[in-house]
Amino acid sequence: MAKKTQRSQPRPTRPVEEISWPFGMKNYLLFAISMVVIVVGYITLGNGSMTLAPILLVLGYCVLIPAAILIKDKPEKSPAGTPDMNTE
Repeated sequence: MAKKTQRSQPRPTRPVEEISWPFGMKNYLLFAISMVVIVVGYITLGNGSMTLAPILLVLGYCVLIPAAILIKDKPEKSPAGTPDMNTE
C-alpha cells in the first residue's frame, strides 16, 4: 500500500530586513591605528628596544584592538518617516 504524502502549506514570507555592518568608520580607524602601533612595535623590537617595543605591542594588542571592536558609532539619523533599525 502506498503512503499518502501530505502537501505542506507554503511558509508565510517574512518582511526583508536590512542588514547593516556592525562596524563604523571609527572602528576601522582605530583598527588601522592599532595595526600601525603593532607594526612599529615589531620594528622597534627588531632594532633591539626592550622597553618601547613591549609597551607598543601590549598597547596595540590589549587596548587598541579591543577598543576598535567594542566601541560603537553613534547611529546615523534615519530619514523622516522611516524607522531606525539600529536602535536598541
